[in-house]
This record gives sequence, structure tokens and C-alpha cells, in this order.
Amino acid sequence: MSTTAIASSELTDLLAVLARARGFLRHTVRGLTDEQARLTPTASQLSLGGLVKHVRTVEEGWLRFAVGGAELMESVEADWENGFRMLPHETLDGLLADYAETAAATERTLAGLDLDTAHPLPVAPWFEAGASWSVRTVVLHVIAETSQHSGHADIIRETIDGQKTMG
Repeated sequence: MSTTAIASSELTDLLAVLARARGFLRHTVRGLTDEQARLTPTASQLSLGGLVKHVRTVEEGWLRFAVGGAELMESVEADWENGFRMLPHETLDGLLADYAETAAATERTLAGLDLDTAHPLPVAPWFEAGASWSVRTVVLHVIAETSQHSGHADIIRETIDGQKTMG
């Protein structure tokens, strides 16, 4: 198998795992009203709509990093105060539509990138100084972030109405 075919197969596998993680999150919020999606019924201040919004923002930021490094990632100002909240003017359907657009853009973008391309990480206390991440590592990070928040969403949904994603 050629190097290009191996890279394509690897990207196909990574995107399939990411799609599955996104699917769990979308399934978890299925059938909710906007009011339910805004609820914060656990000890945290997380809401289901806020989680959908957050994973979209995170995915977009890391994809900017994959394309152009920390400078491009940081070129869009993050709204940290409202990043985990579903605001009164937002709807769950709208957040899910935005998330679907992000997913499609991610797949198109990654199709044109080399998974081995690496960029230095942004300067932040949670990153090792001078470390770099490859596009592959970025995709794995987005998968982990989406999966972690899908688990949070499952707990919140079960608290709201007893519904579980699995089980």
C-alpha cells in the first residue's frame, strides 16, 4: 500500500471515530426543547446546549491551529464567558446546524492536510514549553474533547429526564 493510501486510510479512520463521538453528543440532545437544553441540573454549570456550542468552538479553534498554527488559532477571539452557555437568542436546532457545518468544514480541511505537519503549541501553562502538535495529534485531541463532553452530556441528560445515550 502506498504512503498516500495509508495516510488516507488513517484519516478515514480518525474521521469515523470523530463522527461517532459527534453522533453520541447529537443523540444525547435529541428531542429536547430549547429550555431543557439550557438547564444546568448538575453541580457544574454545564448545559447540553452549551456543550454542543463548546465542542464546536473547540473543533474550529484546533482546526485553525492545524492549518496555520497558534497564530491562526488565536486570530479569532474566544468568548470564554459564554462559551459553555446556551444564550437566550440561541436555539438547540441552530447550535446543531452550526455544529454540522463545522463537522463538514473539518472533514474538507483535513482532506487537504498532511497528518504529520506540526506546529508549535500556543504559549499556555497547560502546554509544555516549546512543544509542537501534529495535525494527527490535533484530530486525536478533538476526538478526546468531543468524547469527554459527550459523557458530560449523557450525565446531564439523565439528570433532566432519565434518558441515557447508552444502556
